Amino acid sequence: MKIVIHTNVLISGIFFSGPPYEILCKWWEGKLDILITKKILEEYKRVGIKLSDKFPGLDIIGILDSIERKSEIIEIRIKVSNVCSDPDDDKFIECAINGDCKIIISGDKHILSVSGYKEIHVLKPRDFVDKYLK
Repeated sequence: MKIVIHTNVLISGIFFSGPPYEILCKWWEGKLDILITKKILEEYKRVGIKLSDKFPGLDIIGILDSIERKSEIIEIRIKVSNVCSDPDDDKFIECAINGDCKIIISGDKHILSVSGYKEIHVLKPRDFVDKYLK
C-alpha cells in the first residue's frame, strides 16, 4: 500500500510512540510504501534536525537517510496550488497525485479538511492504523 506521510506524523513516529510509530514500523517491515518528493524530504530534514536537539541520543540523520533510501521519490509532473488553506501543505497533495496514491496520513487540520480531493483520503494516524493495520 502506498502512502504519503505528513511531516507531523513522521516526526511523531520518530520521537514518540503511538499510531505514528506503528505506521513507521510497518513501513520499515516492508508492509507499506512511503512516497516523498524532494520538497517533502527537505521539510522532514528541516523539522527533524531542529527537534533533534531535544533528543540528543537519537540519530535523526541516520533515520532521515533511511527514509530517503527506502521511500519512493516522486517526480512532480502535475502541480497543484491553493488546494489546502495552508499552501505549504499542497506538496503532500501533489505527491499523492503524482505517485498515484490515495492515502495521506496527517494530523494537520488544513490537509484533513481536503480529504476527498481527487479521491485522496486524508486520515489521522489512529484512523489509518485501525482501518488498515489491525
